[in-house]
Amino acid sequence: MPIVPLYGHTALRQRLAGMVAREALPHSILLHGPRGAGKQRLALWLATTLLCTGPDDERPCGNCQSCRYAAELTHPDLHWFFPRPRLKDSDPDADDVREDFRDAIVDRVKAHGLYPPPTGNEGIFVATIRALVQTAAMAPAIGRRKVFVIGDAERMVPQEGSDQAANALLKLLEEPPADTTLILTSSEAGALLPTIRSRVVSFRVGTLPEADMRAWLADPVVAERLDKEGVAKPVDDRVHAASGAPGALLAGTSLESALANARRLLDVVQRGDRAERMRVAFGQGASKARGSFSDTLDALTLLLHERVRSSAGRQDERAAAAARAIEAVERAKERARGNVSPQLVTAALLGDLESIGV
Repeated sequence: MPIVPLYGHTALRQRLAGMVAREALPHSILLHGPRGAGKQRLALWLATTLLCTGPDDERPCGNCQSCRYAAELTHPDLHWFFPRPRLKDSDPDADDVREDFRDAIVDRVKAHGLYPPPTGNEGIFVATIRALVQTAAMAPAIGRRKVFVIGDAERMVPQEGSDQAANALLKLLEEPPADTTLILTSSEAGALLPTIRSRVVSFRVGTLPEADMRAWLADPVVAERLDKEGVAKPVDDRVHAASGAPGALLAGTSLESALANARRLLDVVQRGDRAERMRVAFGQGASKARGSFSDTLDALTLLLHERVRSSAGRQDERAAAAARAIEAVERAKERARGNVSPQLVTAALLGDLESIGV
């Protein structure tokens, strides 16, 4: 069965479809915006539009062979990469990586394209980028072009050999084959290397308005999945919980736990008790729980973004402090991706947040 259709983003879809029709879409683009807003689903829709063989004014037509293949994520010229657990082989070859992604995509199709966000232990590792670059050098299998969707591109792991993953991708972005389009998505565009951001054309993806959010929630496949996950059943509650980001409802208890821990960190900072701050810092996950710690940092970013949005237009100190705090959290994420312990990262971060005045 095809994955759940794309809901919302009407204006941006019209803009992108117009660029495709005029053959004016850049070969390397970045879709960035709030976590859970549907950026990867939008990227897959755009890939389908590019691969569609139907009439130009009806793309994606939904009826041609390419559209049917793309809807089921079986199109051989549509390549979808996203954060995955590190393979057990310390140096997997491209075939191993592609097999891993084939299995992962099959799982996402079985779930109708409804999947939780990546855990902190998942990343886009060097072997994945090598496989991507190698595949990009090949000719399209059945069409005139091939399309790569790279979801959560900020999850490229930079500490492996002096930014190997990012640099390998950079070479491809600099000189993509004429028959290749690369679509990156990111909830943290600022975490991408400046050399990557400067080589892609960026498009902002916003959250869904309430009408589109309700249409998504009314989809029978979505409703069945949320019921199974135990998400609050009243539609109004689901609309409120999502805040325009459908993916927020698919995060399950992991997001709730991460948000609770992130709120605890902010509460400790506001109380200003240094001893308590150190106790909380050294209570953060050990290396075996590094994934959940990364989820906490992601949740902290979400909470701080909410503060910025709630203060938009008022230009008060609270909004400015939240913006500076987001930068501090991004620095903490960089340290957490390395070998620095979560406890030391948290201790430094809480000190930074207190000095900022969050």
